[in-house]
Formats: sequence, C-alpha cells, structure tokens
Amino acid sequence: MTITITHTELLTDRIQQLMDALMSWHKARYTHFERNYSLVEGKKYYKLIEEGSGVHAFIDKATGGLYKPASFRAPAKYVRYQLLDDASFQDCLTKADCHGGYLYIR
Repeated sequence: MTITITHTELLTDRIQQLMDALMSWHKARYTHFERNYSLVEGKKYYKLIEEGSGVHAFIDKATGGLYKPASFRAPAKYVRYQLLDDASFQDCLTKADCHGGYLYIR
C-alpha cells in the first residue's frame, strides 16, 4: 500500500517545520519571552505572521516559494527558498532565524 502525500499537505507540513525551527532558534537565544507564529491564507500566498512584529515571510501556495516581505500586503520580488525542493528546504531550515536575515539575497 502506497501513501500519497498531496502538494498542500507537504507544503503545510514544511511550513510547520519552519515555524518550529524559528521558535526553537528564538527560544535558544531569548529566554525572557516567547515568539509565536501563525499562518494566514490568502488567494495566492500564505502569510507567515510573527506575533508582535508583522509579516515574517510569504509562501506561494502553488510553488512553495518562500519570499521576504516587501510590505504587509506584498512579497519582495525574488524567491528566497523553495519549500517543496528537499535541498532548498533543508538549507532554509539550517539558516532560519526569527529576525529574517536568512531571507536577504546575498
């Protein structure tokens, strides 16, 4: 019996792993308060919202592309990571920090 994971299930699982990684990073460095994340679904993107700070990132629902926010309503121009690509996703998890520095193009 083969279990098939849908595109949406894989993407939401990887978003949850990213949120867990961000919370772990924050907890390891700042013990005096916690940072929580939530996901808001829009027409084209998921907004990864950081409690108390605003939009942390945008995720394209169709492609799994992770974007740095340009504003509260729109992502920046270029994809930073592909959450549906295994290598890109692992690279994202290893570099993720709650300040969003990993989302800048270098």
